[in-house]
Amino acid sequence: MERPVCAAFVGMTLDGFIARPDGRLDFLDPFAAEPHGYEGFFAGVDTVLVGRATWEFVAGLADWPYPGKRVAVLTHRPLPARRGEIVLAGPPAEALDRLGREGAHRVYADGGSVVSQFLAAGLLDELTVSVVPVVLGQGIRLFQPPLSEQRLRFGGSEVYRSGLVQLRYRPRETPKVQAPDSHGH
Repeated sequence: MERPVCAAFVGMTLDGFIARPDGRLDFLDPFAAEPHGYEGFFAGVDTVLVGRATWEFVAGLADWPYPGKRVAVLTHRPLPARRGEIVLAGPPAEALDRLGREGAHRVYADGGSVVSQFLAAGLLDELTVSVVPVVLGQGIRLFQPPLSEQRLRFGGSEVYRSGLVQLRYRPRETPKVQAPDSHGH
């Protein structure tokens, strides 16, 4: 079994927040009409993996943000699945392995906690951050502790008319130690 690809695609304020303290995302509304690749990204995933706080927020929305996708919630507490969500507990590697065994090929990691956990575990294969020209001053951060230093490889950027700047990253490859040649060099 091959491990599913795990990717994140998030909107973030200039000061690092993905939501207001109460979870609202209304500051992103002015940028929603401008196509910036989310639709194509979302069409390319088969499973969405969210943390409990993200699930609680989206479960209360009038419109389900993950139509047609299998949704898994990473939590240690039971939850009332409203749209067929499954509950996963344990370390990120175990959750991703289970999703792979159950047929997932491309997983969308959504929410600051899940993105941070998968980044820390070395399991986030792609990270797209759309930085919006808004400063909130407080809210829910994208990168959450405990998270050690992470070095990423730049994959590209795009600047949009609205002032949104999209940054794409991949994990940095571990440098390979070259074997000495036959002359001991």
